Amino acid sequence: MSVKIYHNPRCGKSRDTLKLLESKGIAPAVVEYLKTPPTVAELRDILGKLGIKPRDLMRTKEPEYKDNGLGDPSLSDEALIEAMVRIPKLIERPIVLKDGKAAIGRPPEAVLAIL
Repeated sequence: MSVKIYHNPRCGKSRDTLKLLESKGIAPAVVEYLKTPPTVAELRDILGKLGIKPRDLMRTKEPEYKDNGLGDPSLSDEALIEAMVRIPKLIERPIVLKDGKAAIGRPPEAVLAIL
């Protein structure tokens, strides 16, 4: 079973989700996405697996969201994806991937649905 977590060690929900996975005997591949952001293609893939639009994966309360005018409803999905690649802090976390499925660990127990 191959499991990957896009993780921010400074985020409590991300740490809790990683602990939950480990408590289930899962040793996921950990990607610290602030250091190694996903590519545009990876983000498109994640969005497809989650079945959501780019804005739904964005942390809209981060100052960078407002500072970069990302609340503009005329921005394309592609522009929002590129913004998340450029400013990975805007990506909601944690994201867990397993066998072609994805879940956001908010709450951490939400990832159990894909395990």
